[in-house]
Amino acid sequence: MVDTLCTSARSKRMSLIRGKDTKPEMVVRRLVHSMGYRYRLHRRELPGSPDLVFSVRRKVIFVHGCFWHRHPDSTCKLARMPKSRHEFWVPKLESNASRDRRNEQALKADGWDVLVIWECETKDQSLLESKIQAFFNDEID
Repeated sequence: MVDTLCTSARSKRMSLIRGKDTKPEMVVRRLVHSMGYRYRLHRRELPGSPDLVFSVRRKVIFVHGCFWHRHPDSTCKLARMPKSRHEFWVPKLESNASRDRRNEQALKADGWDVLVIWECETKDQSLLESKIQAFFNDEID
């Protein structure tokens, strides 16, 4: 399949995608705050610059976009592979997922608990709240 946009238009569109303050991240931040937990944002000295950092508890939360971070759940429709330019997208997206795994391992080696919340999980508020509560109650890894 051929891209419907020219190279410059595609480049401009892709440059508009943000890495911080995304809609899924804002959903998680509002929910965590309403649950009474306080956090810091994007601490750059930590591997992967986690989205939410709970320093006293030594816990971090990453909010990953299913497409960009290759959500491994086969039922997730947001993690589809683009139909064009496979030679570009496959290595790009696989390196993102590989980097995520390295950052998570480095954080765990330093004694941090890590929770990854996927974009598709932010749609069900009650399930998301249960997952976060379990994370803070040390019920999940």
